Amino acid sequence: MSIAAIVELLNAGHSERAIARQLAVSPSRVQRIRREHGIPAHRPGPTPAGSLEDAFWRRVQHTDDGHLLWPSTVPMVRSSHEGRKESVRRIAFRIRHRREPVGKVLPDCGQPGCVHPDHVADQPMRKTYAAIFGKAA
Repeated sequence: MSIAAIVELLNAGHSERAIARQLAVSPSRVQRIRREHGIPAHRPGPTPAGSLEDAFWRRVQHTDDGHLLWPSTVPMVRSSHEGRKESVRRIAFRIRHRREPVGKVLPDCGQPGCVHPDHVADQPMRKTYAAIFGKAA
């Protein structure tokens, strides 16, 4: 598993043991990477998410083939301090494209349920893609 994935989860507030279980690596490897990158040790107990994007990265699950899946059947995130709910796909889109999506956001990678920021497209993007490559693409 890549060091970047471990660093990402450490920065999102996951414990070393949880990361080791999720990514199938040894806890000592996670601990070593945490120290090398100067990331503070995880504090026990729940840590509230600072933003919807933070909540996204805390809960998303990595797959072996490069996709990200949401762990529940309801792909929504609620901000603990703002009290608003938002679609996980819309959050993923904003992370990648740094703009609000137009219309419905769907995965364009062929993996149903994928919420990877690099794998989602909004309506204008899908329309452009279809115009260039045709409906079958």
